[in-house]
Amino acid sequence: MLTKRKTSTIPFGYKESDEKGFLEEIPEQLQELEETKKHIINGSLSLRGASEQLEHKTGRKISYVGLKKIVDKSKIKGLLDKREV
Repeated sequence: MLTKRKTSTIPFGYKESDEKGFLEEIPEQLQELEETKKHIINGSLSLRGASEQLEHKTGRKISYVGLKKIVDKSKIKGLLDKREV
């Protein structure tokens, strides 16, 4: 599935498409990202640990800050701040 490119940064789980101005999904990365978000929310992984795990599993780097932005943008926004430490 193609998505219109909106910024110069290519989001995690996407790659440049052959069609100019569009991004193509990378299903394996998106699936790993969804699983990782669940682990972050339930507290079994820290943001730093999760970013390292994602890099190891997918071969693509993502900072813990970038990962936090992705988690916060999802529909479960705010759960990280309410989680007991």
